[in-house]
Amino acid sequence: MSYKITLIPGDGTGPEVTEATRRVLEATGIKFDWEIGIVGEAAQEKFGTPLPDHVLQSIRKNKVALKGPVTTPIGTGFRSVNVALRKSLDLYACLRPCKSYLGVPCPSHNVDIVVVRENTEDLYSGIEFAKGSRESRKLTELILESTKSQVRDDSGFSIKVISETGSRRIVKFAFDYARVNSRKKVTAIHKANIMKFTDGLFLSVAREVSKEYPDIEFQDMVVDAACMSLVRNPQRFDVMVLPNLYGDIISDLCAGLVGGLGVAPGANIGYNMAIFEPTHGSAPKYAGQNKVNPMAMILSATLMLRYLNETDSANRLEEAVADVIAEGKHVTYDLGTNNGQPAARTSDVADAVIEKMKKQKGERNA
Repeated sequence: MSYKITLIPGDGTGPEVTEATRRVLEATGIKFDWEIGIVGEAAQEKFGTPLPDHVLQSIRKNKVALKGPVTTPIGTGFRSVNVALRKSLDLYACLRPCKSYLGVPCPSHNVDIVVVRENTEDLYSGIEFAKGSRESRKLTELILESTKSQVRDDSGFSIKVISETGSRRIVKFAFDYARVNSRKKVTAIHKANIMKFTDGLFLSVAREVSKEYPDIEFQDMVVDAACMSLVRNPQRFDVMVLPNLYGDIISDLCAGLVGGLGVAPGANIGYNMAIFEPTHGSAPKYAGQNKVNPMAMILSATLMLRYLNETDSANRLEEAVADVIAEGKHVTYDLGTNNGQPAARTSDVADAVIEKMKKQKGERNA
C-alpha cells in the first residue's frame, strides 16, 4: 500500500527539514507517493498568491499533508499561510505534544503535555479593521451607542470571536484524544473572569462537555495562573484545551519547558483531513546552511504515521529520535554537543535516525 501525501516544503529552512523528514519516513519501509505543493514567498512570486488553489485542492484530495515551516511577514505583506490553511480546510484542532526527551537541555524533566488548541476562531479569526478606516469609524460609533464607552479615534480593531459550536468541537476533540490515548485529565484554559461572553462561553461549554466523559478528570484554570503553574509544576498537566490565542502562546511555553521548538511537533486536524508540521518558524536567516534541527519536523511525521494508523512505525521512529538525542553524537547546535563533538548538520541528524531504525530492525530480526 502507498500513501499519497501532499508534501509542502515551505520556505526559509523549510525545504531542508522537509527533505530530512522525507528521507526518514521512506526509511521506515512505508511507501509514499509525494505530491509537491508550493506555498509562501515562492508561491507569491510564481502564482501571485502565497496559497494557490491547486495546493488546497491537493490537500482536499489526498486528505493528508506534511508541511515545512512558512515565513509570515510581520506587520505588512500577505496574511499567515498557516492561518489561511486552517481556515480554508476547517482544520479546527491544533495538536501540539510537548514531551521531554533524555539528553535535551531543558528546565523541566518528566514532562508529557498535549496542548489542544482551537484553530479557527478567537483573535486569529482574521476579522480586523485598520486605524482610520470606514469600518473602524462605524465600529467606534456602535461601541459608543451600545456601551457608552468612548474608543479612541486612532484605534485599530481585531475582533475576538468564540462560538458555542467551535468550543464544543475542540473540547470534545481534547476529551476524545485523552480517552483514545489513555490520558487521565483535561484542563480547560480561559480568562472567563474578565471576558465573560467569549471565554465565559468557552468555559461553560467545556464544563458541559466534561460531563460526557466521567472516566477523565476535568479542571479549568485561568490562563495567567496556568502559566505560573506550568513553570512551577508542569507535571500536574496532562491534556490542555485552549482557545486559539492562548493555545498559541501556551504551546510555545510548553515547548520551552522541554527544550525548545526544535523538539516541538504539531498537527492541524479537521473532520476528514490533517496537516502535520513543526511548531517552529522558517528561520530564513539559516536557509541553505544545513544546520537547523529537523527533530520537530520528524516528530510531526510520527504524528502523521499515527493518524494513518501506522502505529508500530510511528513508535519505532520516535524511539529512534529519542535514541539519537540521548546519545548526543548527532544533534544540532541548539541541543548541545557531546564530548566535544561538533554540532551535527540537518542531513546528519536524518542519517543518524535512519541508522537507529536499521539497528532496531536488525535487533528485532536477530
